Amino acid sequence: MKLDPIVISLLDTDLYKFNMNQVIFHKHTDAEGEYYFKCRNEGIVFTEEIVNEINEQIDHLCSLRFKKDELNYLRSIRFLKNDYIEFLRLWHPIRDYVTCSLNEDGTLNCVVKGPCFSAMQFEIYLLEIINETYFRMTYDYEELVKQARRRLDEKIKAINEGKYTFPFAEFGCRRRLSREWLDVVVRELSQKTNKCVGTSNVYLAKKYNIKPIGTYAHEFVQLYQGYPNIPLAYTNHYAMKDWFAEYQGDNGIALTDTLTTDLFLLDFTLLDANCYSGVRHDSGDPFVWGDKIIANYEKLGIDPKTKTLLFSDSLNFDKAQKIYDYFKDRCRVSFGIGTFLSNDSDIPSLNIVIKLQKVNGHPVAKLSDNIGKTMCLDDEYLQYLRNAVNYRIKIGK
Repeated sequence: MKLDPIVISLLDTDLYKFNMNQVIFHKHTDAEGEYYFKCRNEGIVFTEEIVNEINEQIDHLCSLRFKKDELNYLRSIRFLKNDYIEFLRLWHPIRDYVTCSLNEDGTLNCVVKGPCFSAMQFEIYLLEIINETYFRMTYDYEELVKQARRRLDEKIKAINEGKYTFPFAEFGCRRRLSREWLDVVVRELSQKTNKCVGTSNVYLAKKYNIKPIGTYAHEFVQLYQGYPNIPLAYTNHYAMKDWFAEYQGDNGIALTDTLTTDLFLLDFTLLDANCYSGVRHDSGDPFVWGDKIIANYEKLGIDPKTKTLLFSDSLNFDKAQKIYDYFKDRCRVSFGIGTFLSNDSDIPSLNIVIKLQKVNGHPVAKLSDNIGKTMCLDDEYLQYLRNAVNYRIKIGK
């Protein structure tokens, strides 16, 4: 079964890949990274035919270049700088950085190795390719679209009837059913409701003239674990310092849980809390997390109503509404909703990730507020990192 190209534009990725990439391009071109694929679902089996198609799709991806109008669109994003856009004019995905093969047990082995400023861009493209190829070649794709269509219509109807009252952005391109289906989702949510405030997908933001949304991901903080001169329990501090130096507060939703929110708050000083417009939740109990963040703002003498709490952890509309109702009178609340919008059919979606695991030969890890999201290739390093984080939390400074 031969599929049409899945990625047809290098804009077909999350905004935060460009945001992070710009900082790395300016400050960390010496960083060499290794990224590894993982499917968190039990019992998912790939076939040789699927893997062959994935590899052909990667070949096509690596033939793409940024077009003039795409570069001009990136220039219109106020915090992306001209020297970085000129770099993207020259940049393209390099096939030699990616290996993708079938393991004996039917699991997928996919690894990206190369300079972080180039290799990091593969993440979203590869997840889009892997997910769409798997669903098209494993199930009746047209039937899945019918199911997703029915569910999308129900969601739009519920929004317009007032059942759901919160603002949200579409965050689902990495696990979308397909490129074509995500296009339908973003178009209809942005044109048929007044609650969709934007999308993480830059290609669709450009196509439908809506806001591209995103700041940074866990990999940005993880990268700093690869520098021996930076103490492991202080990587949030150095990451936020570089981020602020790059953007001067113009691109400011901070991610709290790379090494647990408790550690993050030790580095989220009064200056940081004032300079960042808000923070993002991506693991752990959202109500406990939000109460903790609001208490921290109040401790610093900052009115929480001037700050945004952005929730993005495995959300559906019912869960988001409960969170919104709980916090809406205490702070600004918004949501990034992903797979529930981009791949919601009668078949369970894949929980797939590609995570940074080594920088400059050193292991790196995300600890998270949810132990199930931890991913590390080196158990000894992971324990050492936990000890460093726990010790700093214990002493409180």
